[in-house]
Amino acid sequence: MNKIVSYCGLICNDCPVFIATKNNDLEQKIRLSQEYSNPNYKVSLEDINCTGCHKDSKVVSKFCNECEVRICGIEKGKDNCGYCSEYPCSKLEIPFKSSPQNKEVLDQIKERL
Repeated sequence: MNKIVSYCGLICNDCPVFIATKNNDLEQKIRLSQEYSNPNYKVSLEDINCTGCHKDSKVVSKFCNECEVRICGIEKGKDNCGYCSEYPCSKLEIPFKSSPQNKEVLDQIKERL
């Protein structure tokens, strides 16, 4: 399977939600919905479904569906932020803080352009 790079640089193929969806792993989906939920943010079992964070994906997790980075990338018609002329921008600050390796992925894409 080809590597799917999300808008923020996450490798979708490595994402637990993507893997659980691909494997139709109900037990893992239940664990993830509990792990990702907190008193202020409820993640249901139905929210743990994703076929990759890209513009043609018909099924994306709750997180990706609400993501301002993804929304911006779709509006600009980009495959991910590495292809954007405004990369890097302030929308990526939070994702890069929690996952600095995502910046490395997008930097590599930008360098190849």
